[in-house]
Amino acid sequence: MERVAAAKQFIENHYRTQMKNIKDRKERRWVLERKIASSDVSEEEQINLIKDLERKETEFMRLKRHKICVDDFELLTIIGRGAFGEVRLCREKKSSNIYAMKKLKKSEMLSRGQVEHVRAERNLLAEVASHCIVKLYYSFQDAEYLYLIMEYLPGGDVMTLLIREDTLTESVARFYIAQSVLAIESIHKHNYIHRDIKPDNLLLDKNGHMKLSDFGLCKPLDCTTLSAINENEAMDDENLRESMDVDGCFPDTDKGSRWKSPREQLQHWQMNRRKLIVHWKNHLKFPEEARLTPEAKDLIYRLLCDVEHRLGTGGADQIKVHPWFKDVVWDKLYEMEAAFKPEVNGELDTQNFLKFDELDPPTPARTGSGPSRKVILGWDYTAEPPTEGTGTPMLASSGDAMSP
Repeated sequence: MERVAAAKQFIENHYRTQMKNIKDRKERRWVLERKIASSDVSEEEQINLIKDLERKETEFMRLKRHKICVDDFELLTIIGRGAFGEVRLCREKKSSNIYAMKKLKKSEMLSRGQVEHVRAERNLLAEVASHCIVKLYYSFQDAEYLYLIMEYLPGGDVMTLLIREDTLTESVARFYIAQSVLAIESIHKHNYIHRDIKPDNLLLDKNGHMKLSDFGLCKPLDCTTLSAINENEAMDDENLRESMDVDGCFPDTDKGSRWKSPREQLQHWQMNRRKLIVHWKNHLKFPEEARLTPEAKDLIYRLLCDVEHRLGTGGADQIKVHPWFKDVVWDKLYEMEAAFKPEVNGELDTQNFLKFDELDPPTPARTGSGPSRKVILGWDYTAEPPTEGTGTPMLASSGDAMSP
């Protein structure tokens, strides 16, 4: 029955995609024809523009049929490791573009019942076109692993930033919390919930702008059931242990002991975070030396309180109009200079990530994407449609013009 369900889903997705491609192709032709009709160009030039679009459409379809495999990438430094696999810097051999490759072991995911989580992660990345979340460029699989090829954000994560800086000023915190609000809002608009929002999953690009990542625990929801979510089942301790993120497992660390490294500090924070938020009424205290403004304290209280009084239950606009954000220009956040600019020396720089040792030398599999990829997950990558005035389209997961 599982095989039948998987085959049914693959066929439905295939024909849904085909029909969407035909519709999109007709729409692109119609847009170009309207643009030509309203411009003062000769008949010969009009014919050439139409032919150029048709050539790009043909190239677009050719690229979509190309099967990507791990051999198309040069494997570089490991920048993350978790229970299901690792995240590694990689370079596409053909284009020399740099990406982050998330490599997930199939047997582990199947044994732990995580297939639906991975499918939801891939679908969200493919569906949501937003500059607030990490972009997906390719998805494929071989006999042993699933692969997500995503943009590489060399600025590291906000957790590492917090460890290095110890404390952020209110203005810096306001900037990144505001960008977090936009990121969460963008996935809620597509009827997904993240369920694992934490500093580790907020990544910085080379300019210091933040993007939301790691959707391994995200859940697709019908908009009619969005308000009926049971808070207590959203993230239990078992889900925390089996999270798809790449920050490792939860070690047995003595609560009173002092950590010796940033990694131990990170693990200590992860181990205790749920107990301290869940029991915020007993544990939340504002130290005098923090010098928080009344508006900041009010926002914290109104985000931690019981759901019937919680800010944001009526949508992101409730948070956006809070007095603490009064100087934030929401539609310009990603255009302005970031509140913090990370040190990044070149496209291969990994200084803003924790160091991981190689367990085994990287040995790329020699097989491309085969039938198994369709049976288990029904995955396929999509390509960026051709647009007027652009060159050969690159493979992508959404309509955004994507460049790493």
